[in-house]
Amino acid sequence: MATNKHATIRYNALDKCFGNYGKRFFIDDLIEACNEAIFEFTGINNGVKRRQIFNDITFMESEQGWSIPLEKIKDGRKVYYRYSDKSFSIGNKGINPSEAEQIRDTLSILGRFKGMPQFLWIEEIQIRLEETFKLKGNATPVVSFEQNPYLKGLNHFTDLFNAIQNQQALVIEYQGFKQKNTSSINFHPWYLKQYNNRWFLFGFNEGYDSWSNLAIDRIISTSVSEADYIQNKDIDFEEFFVDVVGVSIDPKKNTEKVLLRITSETWPYIKSKPLHGSQKVKKKTDDSVEIELDVQINYELVALLFSYQDAIEVLEPKALREKFKDISKSISEKYK
Repeated sequence: MATNKHATIRYNALDKCFGNYGKRFFIDDLIEACNEAIFEFTGINNGVKRRQIFNDITFMESEQGWSIPLEKIKDGRKVYYRYSDKSFSIGNKGINPSEAEQIRDTLSILGRFKGMPQFLWIEEIQIRLEETFKLKGNATPVVSFEQNPYLKGLNHFTDLFNAIQNQQALVIEYQGFKQKNTSSINFHPWYLKQYNNRWFLFGFNEGYDSWSNLAIDRIISTSVSEADYIQNKDIDFEEFFVDVVGVSIDPKKNTEKVLLRITSETWPYIKSKPLHGSQKVKKKTDDSVEIELDVQINYELVALLFSYQDAIEVLEPKALREKFKDISKSISEKYK
């Protein structure tokens, strides 16, 4: 199937037009119907062009499409379009060869998720699709996703995901990084986020009477709570992490301007993979590039900057620069 934007929406809109014997659909009518369908599904005023509709019709008539039985009937100087078979619809044709190839490629990509607890359903779905559409093959995987199958706590992922979906409060046995003993937490899960190959659960923590996050690899066990679920009404998680690197965030804390000097050898890498979305170039020389971040200073930011070792120098703020001095001094003492 053609992969140009909104193609499926257009094909279905055209299919309805061709099967509607109560109205004559000329090319301008087809364009209008496609634009209305795209707007209904996406809210976008796409402005489909005449050439695009002709290309869509050619594809739908082809064997790679659905081999539609289309009549082009003259009415004066104009032509209107309809199916010669009133009972025909692309919805009754099943998938075409192009769609089958796309499904085959998709199954190959989905296969990379096998073994991850949150995707245990994929293997079963893959078998059913292969049997239904006769898509078996020995395609060599071409996509690999970074994951840590040895990470503790992944066995809890499905239960946590389902609790979010079903709006179910949980009792979580948890052992914090600095805790010797476990603690029981009444938790209302809202959101799961991955950072640096670890998963974190965000939600309402009754012990804090506020939201908090829990590292999944520190969760010992979970059980269903009888408490009424407290919904998330205040946090937009799509925007929540904009001001931070990682998952440690303080909504009451302001961002700070962080000025960094990057060596010229390292700059191409950081240019292509910014440290943070706010990254801006302030100054360039032959030896270095100075950049500015507008970000909350947290543990993850410090760890990220330090991972570049001497390729990054913290210039401002002063407190962060002093922190790196102290870290550097401590390391130097260890290696005397």
